[in-house]
Amino acid sequence: MKKYLSCALICLSFPAITAYATNIEVGGFLKANARYVDGNIAFQDSWSGGGQVVQAAKRTQFSAQESRFNVKLNHEQIFGFAEIDFVGSHQGNPIISNSYAPRLRHAFIQYQGITAGQTWSTLVNTSSFAETADLGGPLVGQAMVRQAQFRFSTAHWQFALENPYTYGTTSPDNQGQTQWIDTSNDYLPDAIIRYNLEGDWGNVSLSSLIRYLDPDGSQQWGGGLSMGAKLFTYARDDLRLQLHYGNLGRYVGTDAAKDIFNGEIETSLSGMFAYRHFWTDHSRSTLFYGRTTTEVEQTDRHHWGINLFTDLTPGLSVGIELGRYEIEDASSEAAGQRPQGASNYAQLSMQFSL
Repeated sequence: MKKYLSCALICLSFPAITAYATNIEVGGFLKANARYVDGNIAFQDSWSGGGQVVQAAKRTQFSAQESRFNVKLNHEQIFGFAEIDFVGSHQGNPIISNSYAPRLRHAFIQYQGITAGQTWSTLVNTSSFAETADLGGPLVGQAMVRQAQFRFSTAHWQFALENPYTYGTTSPDNQGQTQWIDTSNDYLPDAIIRYNLEGDWGNVSLSSLIRYLDPDGSQQWGGGLSMGAKLFTYARDDLRLQLHYGNLGRYVGTDAAKDIFNGEIETSLSGMFAYRHFWTDHSRSTLFYGRTTTEVEQTDRHHWGINLFTDLTPGLSVGIELGRYEIEDASSEAAGQRPQGASNYAQLSMQFSL
């Protein structure tokens, strides 16, 4: 249950006194995970599009780092939102404290159609995310980027300039060595245009991206197209879809595709689907699949899973998920001989929403 606070902030000036009210809403959730992984892809807290093939191993990890807290601020036409969680940090260790430092997820302001600050990229249709125990679900096949931006939105259209960053490697030198691209001269913002259509049947979004990559080196223009949708099917069931193609790089698959690989701009094809079925008013399952393939680096990563969630109370849910993550990259002259691998996983989650 969310908590609502109303506060009156008194601003003093000379000679007048001005008062205004701001509505504050506090939210988030507490989440506990028990995760078991068995295979030869190195353990990850959640499956991203990356990963390394290693010697086969088994590992169990308990964690609460996906818990998050947020605050919403409303004052007349102004809306603000900030959120933190604890994913990805390792200040402590399993010996004693298991500490995790907070990280910023969102911090943005909205006013008269303008959004400014850090939040989901305009390319991302969050309604198409699957309900999963593994954080983010089939990340390998979906758009999943949060970054600073300036966005203007109308009823159906969105136009945005977003933080530029080139993720990739340079052309090999005389010794055949490559380096990570220097991003200190990324100066031209990424531009995104998106069209949204919504009805009783669900929603669909179509987006295009234009980018200027590696301005201090290979100086390459890139572009891509993206589609996201949530479609209502039978009764309370729904189908969630994403499809992406082009020079999208870091925007899709988390770490499945680079923007530039060995000096050549990368082209990727990515997709995901998730079908959610309600068994009862309080129990439901999702079957999902995601995949990304790249043309230059010749990577092929995919992830599938199935789960069952039950609401114990209106704010407390528990779920179990079984799935598999696979790396089937092709060997090439540029990348060399690359091993292939797979890991199976099982995850139990309990979540209390505030």
